[in-house]
Amino acid sequence: MQTPVLAGELVTLRPITAEDLEPMWEMVEDPEGRRLTGTSATFTREEVAEWCATVADRPDRVDLAITHGTDEYLGEIVLNDIDRENQNANLRLSLRPGQRGRGFGGEAIELVLAHAFGEKPEGLGLHRVSLDVLSINPRARMLYESLGFRTEGRLVESHRDGDFWCDAILMAVLEEDYRAGLGPEPEGSDDRG
Repeated sequence: MQTPVLAGELVTLRPITAEDLEPMWEMVEDPEGRRLTGTSATFTREEVAEWCATVADRPDRVDLAITHGTDEYLGEIVLNDIDRENQNANLRLSLRPGQRGRGFGGEAIELVLAHAFGEKPEGLGLHRVSLDVLSINPRARMLYESLGFRTEGRLVESHRDGDFWCDAILMAVLEEDYRAGLGPEPEGSDDRG
């Protein structure tokens, strides 16, 4: 599977390359970004360099750099754990410091969902895209809800946030709900019960 380039009005999503090491390292080391995404793993600079150089070749995922105006890496959006048999995947989004709250994430998600639910061979032909968001990140949760994701469950006190615990909220959007959100239902389509 070749990693696509997806272009919107605000952002262009392109494959991650070895040249993205410096901005990705900044993102990986950002304490606030790590806190909001619940990232507890640590990485060496060498591991991040190898990741940038090889991730585009991995068959079970689509990792895309988010860019705006220039080719500068502003963050990443990922479809991982792609299960072709069950037609589902997990979505993950992370932005560099200073890039959050500027609309880049919302359009990146829209572009990736269009690709995920798009007909093969241009799209992935998926049925379901899921994610988890921490309860300490209500802005992200509201963004996901505005794009059609529904809450499916909660992992109570599954992550540490300093001296406190927070929940992971499980969310997903189905292909038919995504399509319904794009405009009027096509004639002859059935409502989900």
